[in-house]
Amino acid sequence: MPLPDLIEIVPIAHPLQAVVSIPGSKSITNRALILAALAQGRTRLQGALWSEDTQVMVDCLQRLGFQIEVLPDAEEPCNRVILVEGRGGLVPNGGTPEQPLELFVGNAGTAARFLSAFVCLGSGVYRLSGVPRMHQRPQAALFAALRELGYVLDTPNDHLPVIIHGQGSHHPGTCHVRIDESSQFASALLLSAGQAGWRVTIDARGADAEEAPYIVMTDRLISTFPKNGGVFQIEPDASSGSYFWAAGWLLARSASPVHPTRPWPVEVRNWPVSGWQIDAEFPKFLPLPNTVSRERHLGDSIMTAILLAACSNATAIGGPLEFHDLGRLRVQECERVVALRTELIKCGARVVETGDTLRIYPSTLHGAEIETYEDHRMAMCFATLGLKIGGVRLRNPICVRKTFPNFFQKLAEPPPRGLGATILNPATGQRIPVHDLFAG
Repeated sequence: MPLPDLIEIVPIAHPLQAVVSIPGSKSITNRALILAALAQGRTRLQGALWSEDTQVMVDCLQRLGFQIEVLPDAEEPCNRVILVEGRGGLVPNGGTPEQPLELFVGNAGTAARFLSAFVCLGSGVYRLSGVPRMHQRPQAALFAALRELGYVLDTPNDHLPVIIHGQGSHHPGTCHVRIDESSQFASALLLSAGQAGWRVTIDARGADAEEAPYIVMTDRLISTFPKNGGVFQIEPDASSGSYFWAAGWLLARSASPVHPTRPWPVEVRNWPVSGWQIDAEFPKFLPLPNTVSRERHLGDSIMTAILLAACSNATAIGGPLEFHDLGRLRVQECERVVALRTELIKCGARVVETGDTLRIYPSTLHGAEIETYEDHRMAMCFATLGLKIGGVRLRNPICVRKTFPNFFQKLAEPPPRGLGATILNPATGQRIPVHDLFAG
């Protein structure tokens, strides 16, 4: 049975010791799929995330003519082994000006940006479109860079949908790209630059472009990826893992948050140590410091930290915490700054929004019916809060399929593989069986 439109998370009261596996990194998987298509020969991607965002990427590559085989992964149900036959820079299929090849990217920012640059290597005409929210998300800086390289892009407002006219696999040129709205613009260009012959200058507008975490990830992937085929292992997704470290923190806290009980009740198996994912730093932010930056400290897991900050006694300093540089959260799957503030206030939190900063005051929280805004991370953040605070209900929980389809199964599966949480269908008052919690 599909997930109901509304679910309730019941706080965990039992003693807990769990080591949870999480699916592969979305950011690495979608970068690796592009690099595998650009490689010469067969690449075996192991531990690849299999979720809405990566399925969109695989579907688009198949429509472009790439042979891709998807096999089960014995270690993690939401991972796959993906075999990609690279064509050394050749993009096999393309449309015409009268009938462009249609590519649907859903609400996957990585697919939208990476494919916009990638199809420039093709010899045909391509039309990229997505869901309405994806048509609102920024693209202008990437499109400007591609035009600077000499490509023709047809779009009335520098958003999707866009029609892109490819010019073949090798079309040298020079461009610069701004990353103030998204570092994915630079990553999109860098992934295809080697094959196309592009020279890309990154305009970070005051920030050090080389330190932008996701650009560093892209550079390291490009340098280590097997260009003539081979095997590439994808590590677990640190952003997704943050919810389980946060659950451990919430469930372990004693009267003093600085000295929670030991052993730690929830850990994440094979936690990434490569340094590629900025959110692998998340456990180091427990207890929370007084200020956290979206640009310098954490990526998407800053949302998880914001939820923790609202919990009474959840910090080392006992006072309000400030979360800075949140502008990029406004242009992602939803307007996340407003969404976080609105839903936390529903739960009794005191939250002050000033510019791109949220000031969170530790509060005595209560349950509420949470709007998830079709945003997987909103759903997972507030589900984590519900493990400690009673009465948290989530609308549209199926949105977690974007990056973590079996998230609620991980919460409900008995320890040590899961947390053993009870998840209810409020319409019936009945516990939802684990097998019905998959957001497929």
